[in-house]
Amino acid sequence: MKRRAWIPIIYILFLMVPIYWLVVMSLKTTNEILGGFSLFPQELTFDSYRIIFSDPTWYWGYINSISYVTLNTVISLAAALPAAYAFSRYRFMGDKHLFFWLLTNRMAPAVVFALPFFQLYSAVGLFDTYLAVALAHCLFNIPLSVWILEGFMSSVPKELDETAYVDGYSFPMFFVKIFLPSIKAGVGVAAFFCFMFSWVELLLAKTLTAIYAKPIAAVMTRTASSAGYELGLLAAAGVLTIIPGAIVIYFVRNYIARGFAMGRV
Repeated sequence: MKRRAWIPIIYILFLMVPIYWLVVMSLKTTNEILGGFSLFPQELTFDSYRIIFSDPTWYWGYINSISYVTLNTVISLAAALPAAYAFSRYRFMGDKHLFFWLLTNRMAPAVVFALPFFQLYSAVGLFDTYLAVALAHCLFNIPLSVWILEGFMSSVPKELDETAYVDGYSFPMFFVKIFLPSIKAGVGVAAFFCFMFSWVELLLAKTLTAIYAKPIAAVMTRTASSAGYELGLLAAAGVLTIIPGAIVIYFVRNYIARGFAMGRV
């Protein structure tokens, strides 16, 4: 048993190696990174972080990414909650086929939709806006949210709905005050996956933006120059890109654990 206890520890340390190496690279100069192998910075420098926090192009890349990701998460959950409730509580013609069709949107690569979205949003004046990227990501995140939430809602007895109606609750009041708290773990899991999928998606975000809503992943390509890549700056940007996801995981960590145990994750 003691030997088995070391297995998860070794696995976690193995996973932490790339993150540690990224942090170390962010504290080195590009010349030191290319000069040789070292476990620690020989010349500790925070210049890369200073550039990111002082250059509007860099820090606005983070603001843009967080803005459209948050907007997408809100829109996806607002659309998925009533849809998932309908699938879990009612039976109608073609419901199972429609439910499966929703999932097929997750099976298509983002590149398939890049050109149609680009032409459509350019025509209606949404190109290079947060809303354009947020709506494009809804194509993938709403079906996923519906699939996750339906599993949680189906685990709640229908008698809860009937009891609330007998007690005089209107549907909006019942849904907000009684039903949502009973599936808050599912909402947390769905919000987590919406945030993560939207945060790491690059193709649509880069295609649908140019200047004002450019995401940080697209800004990171600015590190390329005639002399090569500014590796220290690129590593620092990578470290800062991990932080929002880590914060989200921290706040929904308990819901994620329950989601893997109870929901459709």
